[in-house]
Amino acid sequence: MSDRVLAATRSFMFAPANHPRRVEKVFELGADAVILDLEDAVAIAEKEMTRSKVVEAFKAADGRALHYVRVNGADTQYCQEDIKQTVGAWLDGIVLPKVESPEVLRQVDQWVKEVESAAGITTGSLDLLPIIETAAGVENAAAIATAGSRVKRLAFGGGDYTLDLDYLWSADEEVLQYARARLSHASRLGDLLPPVDTVVLQINDNERFIASAERGRKYGFGGKLCIHPNQVPLTNQVFTPSTDEIAHARAVVAAFEEAESQGSASIQLDGYFIDYPIVYKSQRILALADLLEAKQ
Repeated sequence: MSDRVLAATRSFMFAPANHPRRVEKVFELGADAVILDLEDAVAIAEKEMTRSKVVEAFKAADGRALHYVRVNGADTQYCQEDIKQTVGAWLDGIVLPKVESPEVLRQVDQWVKEVESAAGITTGSLDLLPIIETAAGVENAAAIATAGSRVKRLAFGGGDYTLDLDYLWSADEEVLQYARARLSHASRLGDLLPPVDTVVLQINDNERFIASAERGRKYGFGGKLCIHPNQVPLTNQVFTPSTDEIAHARAVVAAFEEAESQGSASIQLDGYFIDYPIVYKSQRILALADLLEAKQ
């Protein structure tokens, strides 16, 4: 999968793979990516029989959203078989929970390669999205991001993270600041795409969700994990450059190009000091806006 496609992927919507009605509806929500879940949302007694339902659902779905499956953790008895039975031409990527080390990624990457080869899929073409959701994962985020695997971006899981540390996850999300910063730094060190932010568990609190998404964006995240239909359009809104942002970015680039042509590399525009870093940031905003417009 190309970096351009992933860079334009903002909303990742979960659905339990063993709930037919929710699976059917999830493809109609406008999410950039659909994640059919084999892990937390599926009872142990149903995990094995649910694998075939993942394949059936993705085969029947249209191509508007990317297709991901969240497998069980690499340290469980289910993970390798989850991969074997769900990978095929219908799949775009695998979400791997509770990643804590590069060694885990290498092991899972090898399992995926074996299945890709057996299925006639180009080796390395499937995305692997690790969720960092424990203290160990956060502390090892840089090593995970620079492991040289097929991973193109990281995801953050606030629920298991706050459980692991026995944190109180309040509306201000103060306890998530350190982890968000670690993941954004790690992503930069690994030259990865902006990471994907955590879910919000309060499914009927849109104000809290928007505030959470905006915090993630401030920390350099490029999208968000969603667990309720209402969260999809809110995610797409927050992680899409606004009309004002685009207009300002265009003005910055145009004014700087004119000044640069006259030998100046620093100017003022509407009370802002503009030099190369500000211009590069504006160019990044415009590039993302172009990607999203082309996707539409």
